[in-house]
This record gives sequence, C-alpha cells and structure tokens, in this order.
Amino acid sequence: MPKSNSIYAGVEDVELCSEEFAKKEDNKDKLTKLRGEFIIPTKSDLANKRYGFRQSKDASNSLHGAQEDDGEESIYLCGNSLGLQPRRTKEYVNRYLDTWASKGVFGHFTDYEGGLPPWLHIDEAIKEQTAKIVGALPSEVVVMETLTANLHLLMTSFYRPTKDRWKIIIEGKAFPSDHYAALSQIAHHNLDPSALITIEPPSSSAPYLSNEHILSVISHHAPTTALVLLPGIQFYSGQFFDIELITRHCRALGITVGWDLAHAVGNVPLKLHDWNVDFAAWCNYKYMNGGPGVIGGAFVHERHSKVEEAPSSETDGAVDGVYKHAKTTELQYRPRLSGWWGSDKSSRFAMTNKFVPIPGASGFQLSNPSALDMTSVMASLDVFSMTTMDALRQRSVRLTAYLEARLLRYAGSEPPYTIITPSNPAERGAQLSVLLKPGLLDNVLHHLEKKSVVVDERKPDVLRIAPAPLYNSFHDVHRFIVVFHEACRKAIAAPDEAPQLSDGVPEAIATT
Repeated sequence: MPKSNSIYAGVEDVELCSEEFAKKEDNKDKLTKLRGEFIIPTKSDLANKRYGFRQSKDASNSLHGAQEDDGEESIYLCGNSLGLQPRRTKEYVNRYLDTWASKGVFGHFTDYEGGLPPWLHIDEAIKEQTAKIVGALPSEVVVMETLTANLHLLMTSFYRPTKDRWKIIIEGKAFPSDHYAALSQIAHHNLDPSALITIEPPSSSAPYLSNEHILSVISHHAPTTALVLLPGIQFYSGQFFDIELITRHCRALGITVGWDLAHAVGNVPLKLHDWNVDFAAWCNYKYMNGGPGVIGGAFVHERHSKVEEAPSSETDGAVDGVYKHAKTTELQYRPRLSGWWGSDKSSRFAMTNKFVPIPGASGFQLSNPSALDMTSVMASLDVFSMTTMDALRQRSVRLTAYLEARLLRYAGSEPPYTIITPSNPAERGAQLSVLLKPGLLDNVLHHLEKKSVVVDERKPDVLRIAPAPLYNSFHDVHRFIVVFHEACRKAIAAPDEAPQLSDGVPEAIATT
C-alpha cells in the first residue's frame, strides 16, 4: 500500500508512529480543549456489567491520563454512529426536569430566571446555532421529528410526480431507511417500483462514485425524473458528495433535489442556502451528540416556504336567508402535511381549526416537539458555539490525514486491508472505511473489543473509523493504530478462530 500524499507524507516513519508525535499534535491544536466538554468512557466503564459508571469519577477527563476509577480512557472512534455525551447535557436535562417538577404546565409559557427557554419557544431558541452549522438562514431550519419521518414529510411536499416526470434517483448503496422511504413514496402514488433509479458504482470492486458518473446518470434520466435524493456523506464508504455541484446540475435540469445529511451535519461545513438546496433532513445523534434517536432536523430553502396572500375574490351568496356580498382572501403556500405546531403561534391555541402556516421551515412541523429532546440538542449546540465548522473542518482534515498515514504504514508486510474512502480530503469527512481481507473481521473485532476500542463494522469486511474533531485526539488515533495492527496480525496468525464476542461491548453499532 503506498504512502499517503497527505500533510504527513514527508514525516519519517519512526517519528510519525511515535506516541510523542501524537501528543505534540494535540498540544499544539487549540481545539483539543473541547475534548474536556465530553464524557469519555473508560475501559472499566465499558467492561462494567451494570449501566452507568463503574465508580464515581472526577468531573473532568484528562487528555492522556488515567481516571479516578483507575481505568484508562477507552478509544472511542464511533461518532459516525453515536456521538459522546457532552458534560453539560446532564445539567441541562436536570434543569428541564426541575422546571417540569416544580412548575408543571407553566413551563410551556413562562421564562424562569436561571431556567431554559419556555418549552413553547425552545424550537426558536436553537434555530440560530443550527442554521450556522448547516449554512442556512434561521428561518430555513427547524428541529423536529426524526430523520426518516422528516424525509417522508419533505418528500410528501416535494415529490410531485406527473405523467412526464415521476422517477426518484438515489444512490445504489443508500442507507436502507432512505431506500425504503423512496420506494414507499413511489408506492403511495400508485407507481411501479421501476420508478426508483439507483446510481451504481462503475466498478463492483469499489464503492466510489465520481462526479462525472453521478451527473451522467442524472442527465440520462432527467426528462422523466421528479426528484433526486442523495446523502451528503455516504454512510458505507465515507465519501463526501459535491453537494453544490450536484444541486446546481439538478436545478439546471428542472429536477428537485433533496439531501440526507445524517453523516454530514456537524461533520463538514455546509452552505445549504447558498448552494440552493431545495430541502434536506438529518439526525442529531451522530456528530451532533444529542443522544440516541434524539429529535432530528430539516432545511427548506426560503423560496419554497413563503406564505403569501392570494388575490382577493368576491363572493355572493345567502347565509341563513340573508344575502351577503364579501371579499375573501386565501393564503398560498407549498402543499405539505400539516399539524398544529406548523400553524402560527398567535392562533395555535385559539382552537379555530383555521390553519395559518408559519413562513419558513417551521411551517412543516406537526406536533409539539419533545422538550427533553430539544434540551439535549441545545446542550450539544452550545458546545458547537465555542468554535466554528470551518475550524472543526481544519482539525478534522488533519486528524483524518494522520489516521490515513498511520494506516498506510503497516510494518513488516503488506497490510491485510485497503482504505475505500477517497484519499482526497475534499471528498471525505471524519470517517475512513477500511476493507479487511475476507475472514478477518470477527477476529479483529474480538481483539478490539478486549482492548476497549469502539468502532463500527459493516458486514462482511468493513470497519468504519471516525475521529470526531470535537472530542477525539491524535493520541486516540495513535492508540487505535497500535491495537488495530496487533489485532490484524493476530487474526492472520489464527484465521480459523471465530470468537464469540462478549456481552460487555457490542460487536457492532447497529445505527447508521
């Protein structure tokens, strides 16, 4: 396997592979301090058969040291599936619980000193920071529902098949939930499943999709295509699609384009407004660290979410035997499935059954959001507010380049794996996917588990390794490589041993 062309390509092997090098990289990066905003599970935490911590812990994790429970920090490189818990999450959630316990229903409307925003307005309170992360106007984003539910709600509004345009284009290895959602939308309109077009890799041996290939498939089906739905970052390979280029191409062809940003939000800088994306949806539990299955988010470009008055029309008629002449005014807005939380706040509690859609993405809401979920997302957003996505991206590029350089230096022999994530930093986020030689995965995972290394796998042979720039360190990467290479050598030495993984640490993270 060749050496990387990255920023670490010129560093001698002895220096690059030393623990001291990793520590120096951490010490000179000012964003390393953000690690202290998160709870890093220790090895003894992961080995503990009870929920929670093995013993009481100090209020802070050291960067490289041991914990009060005499357990070393685990190596957690799985933020692409579930982000770690910010330290402030428990404080924020306790404030929510205290408000609920002491104020009851008044917590919906009253702004209490030292408390969180009233639950009625908590969705507004997190709009600005959410908008910064996805590159949007605050009015274009909303925190609501969950990822697949939001995709369905948005496709109900944006997928409007006609006799001329009825197809949906997705990528061939789309995350299953996206595939199911697109197929069910097609079925909802009583169309044949052949209306779903998939963009398959040109080579069966690699998952890479070039821009040229993506655009050519879209162009080929453009006359009959109603919607393109693609991931910002492909969950399996970690490829970062050129959202701006693909969006511009679709719009030039008159095709609506939406994006699943589950693996992109909080990972890479986005400019959804400037790129003229029609709509997007995401979850808040991966790089956004909101907690398992927490409430998701959605973007709708302002051009699609305006609420305008239709021209007045005059009506004549008799009501209760009395002839009346009146002028009526109706509102024009994009069709969507509606609920009371998408109706104007001033009329929301009037119970008149007259829907007054909120301009912007908030008009796509259905029910009142979980205040508990919103509180958890707010805690993570407040950590993000301590830096910028551009600064996080710079750190992420260096972290991933270091991981790549270390993976490419496998002492003594040819490595038993290949990196299937693009080597171009512009085409990847914080994740590198490693394809192991057949038959090695279970043995490698078994050894990683014993050493309290948390990554995730995709059967039959792929490991996904994701150093999240908010809390992962260069030292994490160094420690991972030491254990991973040892695991590979042991798996090669005993290929027929197929261990049963213990009940302590799961074999794989089943989320996306």
